[in-house]
Amino acid sequence: MTNANSEELGNGFRHHGVATPISNHRGTVATVDGDDRNVVLVWLFDHRGGYAILVIDAETGDAQEIPMPFPPGGDCPYASVLSSRNRFYTHFNSYFTEFDPAKREFTFTSKTANQMTMSMTEADDGRIWSPTYPNSGIVSYDPGSGIFRDYGHLYEQNWRQYPRSVATDGTGWVYFAIGSTSGQVISLDPDSGRSWPVFAEEERVQGSGHVYRDVNGKVYATPHSGDDERWVELYQGERKDLGRHDDRNPKPEIADSQGLFHREFPDGKVLQGCDLVERELVVSEPKNGTESRVYFDYSSEGAHLMGLAAAPDDTICGGTAFPMRFFRYDPRADEWTNRAAYGQCNTVVRQGDRFFVGGYGGGFLLEWDPASEWVQTEMDRPDCNPVFHTQVTPAIHRPHNLLAHPDGKTIVLAGTPGYGYTGGGLLFWDRETKSQTLVEHTEILPEHSTMSLVAIANGKLLGGSTTGAGTGGEQKAEEAELYVMDMATKAVEWHEVLFPGAQSYTDMCYGPGGVIYGFVDRNHFFVFDPETLKVIHEANTEVEFGVTTSQQGPRVFVKGQDGAIYVLFVKGIARVNADTYDIEMVSESPVPIQAGGDYLDGRIYFASGSHVYSYQISD
Repeated sequence: MTNANSEELGNGFRHHGVATPISNHRGTVATVDGDDRNVVLVWLFDHRGGYAILVIDAETGDAQEIPMPFPPGGDCPYASVLSSRNRFYTHFNSYFTEFDPAKREFTFTSKTANQMTMSMTEADDGRIWSPTYPNSGIVSYDPGSGIFRDYGHLYEQNWRQYPRSVATDGTGWVYFAIGSTSGQVISLDPDSGRSWPVFAEEERVQGSGHVYRDVNGKVYATPHSGDDERWVELYQGERKDLGRHDDRNPKPEIADSQGLFHREFPDGKVLQGCDLVERELVVSEPKNGTESRVYFDYSSEGAHLMGLAAAPDDTICGGTAFPMRFFRYDPRADEWTNRAAYGQCNTVVRQGDRFFVGGYGGGFLLEWDPASEWVQTEMDRPDCNPVFHTQVTPAIHRPHNLLAHPDGKTIVLAGTPGYGYTGGGLLFWDRETKSQTLVEHTEILPEHSTMSLVAIANGKLLGGSTTGAGTGGEQKAEEAELYVMDMATKAVEWHEVLFPGAQSYTDMCYGPGGVIYGFVDRNHFFVFDPETLKVIHEANTEVEFGVTTSQQGPRVFVKGQDGAIYVLFVKGIARVNADTYDIEMVSESPVPIQAGGDYLDGRIYFASGSHVYSYQISD
């Protein structure tokens, strides 16, 4: 535990500190500096984005933090490559950059077409190639001549493309594979800039293509990374069909996604670990079996906070992303507890004496008993706390709502589906029988996902959809809808487009008199009567209040102890007048409210960036 040292900000607001004061690596490599000393290079990432590179002396732990030569803009490395010239490259927020560990400085940076690389490679001639999300852009940089070329966007789709692998053949031709809605490989003549897809439309399937460079100078590709029956050979832009391709000998290179972790130093020593949580570096010497351990330090503004809720032990709990951590703030002791989390805690909610987490990736469901000892979650261990119940990807991969049903025994998880899929389902978890029921989107609203949920009378659920697809998926629905589902039969009894052009029902809650309060697209407030299935009040709130807070689990509405219902806007905290349905600003916040939100002991708690704040609403 650590002291929060909360501070008063005035006007009822209080700052409680950073939930997870740790950064995440987005690529780590073992190499040498200009004095041939072993160093470790780490791309550092916190809630601001990729903000610096960290150079750690592997023998002493002395660390130098060098800021990125461009604004991170909330973006970060998703791939990097350490070249044969010992230069470290990445590409994000529409900037390509080169870092030279010998000089300990960034030696080249260029603005590019939108937005970030998902894979990188070094060609035989030393050129660095970087294809980009979301529209299949690609750039090249020749460190010998200093020539940089941006080829722009090469391939158009109506979904965001993930180019997760890239390779060049022995003649310099470039090939990169995309997904996730439909796999494809793009071939590029680097001299003319001409490009074309390798696979015909009828050869494509849902998922991601894959390419790799073989030591024989050829590139091998498949339209689906899991398909071993449809490999093709690519050389100088020509395609040769192979079918199966088992004799694979990939050309070695130090390149990977954001998980890049290159362990081997040039002198044979091995980087066993680089722990940004404990700030510890472990290096082994295979020649004599020894191991050294040094400590280093770095600056961090903390991990991105996903959302928070009041737990049964009268604390405020939730999760952060990158690193994935679970935090617990005790307002009475003004103390923080921070632990490793099973995954990304997208949605959190209390039911009775338990606290539930719906998480990414995998669409998993955890149950935590705060009264018992914390035991780190493992999927197949029933004695853990939090205990893992289930995961339901691809039906739900990125949760957006977790409903603790007022029956005291049912938990309902909703969200968007797996990568490249469209349409998310609903997971019903029965706490008494420890059993699940999964309802696919085809049985709810085909090609929609559920964004918001509320329990209404007579055993019904009111759901608000989003047209958004899974990550890298294709949007197919045109407008978001409200629907009513019977809890017993799981059948949808009514659905309708109530707001033409709306794309997402941001959040909903049960209001006084049985009406439902809700927001559409973060800027349109409505009151819905579930008896008549009619909207009885609506107002565009953006001009006066701006937009509501937003997160993967938004928690826009907060219920006070007196039955009042509050709304978290980015600019401040408002209250709904139960008689007129007018929204009245209670107090503007000194910081942007970026994630909701819950009530505890007279205060509303919320998040901004990596920090937790609260506002006093009663004495």
